[in-house]
Amino acid sequence: MTQANAALPAGLLDTETIRKDFPLLDRTVHDGKQLVYLDNAASSQKPRQVLDAMSDYYERHHANVHRGVHVLAEEATALYEGARDKVAAFINAPSRDEVVFTKNASESLNLVANMLGWADEPYRVDAGTDIVITEMEHHSNIVPWQFLAQRTGATLKWFGLTDDGRLDLSNIDEVITERTKVVSFVLVSNVLGTVNPYEEIVRRAQQVGALVVIDASQAAPHMPLDVQALQADFVAFTGHKMCGPTGIGVLWGRQELLEDLPPFLGGGEMIETVTMSASTYAPAPHKFEAGTPPIAQAVGLGAAVDYLAGIGMERIAAHEHAITRYALDRLSTVPDLRIIGPVSGEDRGATISFTLADIHPHDVGQVLDEQGIAVRVGHHCARPVCLRYGIPATTRASFYLYSTPAEVDALVAGLEYVRGFFG
Repeated sequence: MTQANAALPAGLLDTETIRKDFPLLDRTVHDGKQLVYLDNAASSQKPRQVLDAMSDYYERHHANVHRGVHVLAEEATALYEGARDKVAAFINAPSRDEVVFTKNASESLNLVANMLGWADEPYRVDAGTDIVITEMEHHSNIVPWQFLAQRTGATLKWFGLTDDGRLDLSNIDEVITERTKVVSFVLVSNVLGTVNPYEEIVRRAQQVGALVVIDASQAAPHMPLDVQALQADFVAFTGHKMCGPTGIGVLWGRQELLEDLPPFLGGGEMIETVTMSASTYAPAPHKFEAGTPPIAQAVGLGAAVDYLAGIGMERIAAHEHAITRYALDRLSTVPDLRIIGPVSGEDRGATISFTLADIHPHDVGQVLDEQGIAVRVGHHCARPVCLRYGIPATTRASFYLYSTPAEVDALVAGLEYVRGFFG
């Protein structure tokens, strides 16, 4: 298939209109080259609606939240807590009080790991218990569990990967056993694009009474996320990958768990009463939000949720599936290009990692950048994936609701230029 006769995919959004909402996408780089932004798995761009909401907050409503009785404090509190309402509706949480704001998904996952290390029975992770993760996790869903295992004496176990980039669940009954206290896994891989079969993992975890933690950082921006349908105990994601600002993340947890488990951080706002000898804690979610929270960032995340919901997550998912199928077809025409992960466009996220001949991915990324094409290179904070497939790194192109077939064509042309440059 060549660019001339490649069929454009059906199901695309009106990207011409959508892109007008994103000022940065109009940028040119390197002496006037039009920016082609294909690094959305690292961080998405922000629409004017988000930028305007944050600017309006700072210009008209800024104050600290919750305890003030003056008008600005009340307005800031309403905006902050209103963002919690929006996020709860966006993920179909049974209660707004199950939504905890953090600074990113990494903090959300660390919060859970620390809670379980400090908890009383039946939740406590200690020697004689197992923690189960997978080989495709982002470091944010590996290192906190390594910390917990080292601190408590628990055993860390994991599912491996198949040659085609899927989880190897052939030994699920041997990996998840009666010793297992927690199973934590990514819903969509940030390297492979794999959408994991959460139903099978959750079902087995529930059979043995293990808690389930899901990293939805690469899912929340791209598809409908229903925490009740997932049947997990905790779900973590971050704002900056879903049109929101940096500095804001979310941990959703089941109400009874948030009530029973101890807090991670201590300070203002998370307390009910304090004496010199002891303290009692505020109810969830405030029990887990010590200190001044990311107020403006929460306002921005609320605006991002409004923006995404206004377009429709089903429509966004359909657009990205179409773009990804088109990209897989077009990339298959590039000689010596090897996709790391599933090569089918079905049941797959909008992230494609690849190698190109024997050219180092960092060199590929640098030459593409000179053509105005922004991709990510490296191990993408998932080094065990690269070790599994015997490669030092990959080049990663990742798409979003504003990505276009023309940008895919620009990537393919850029890769042909790279081959010629190093040929």
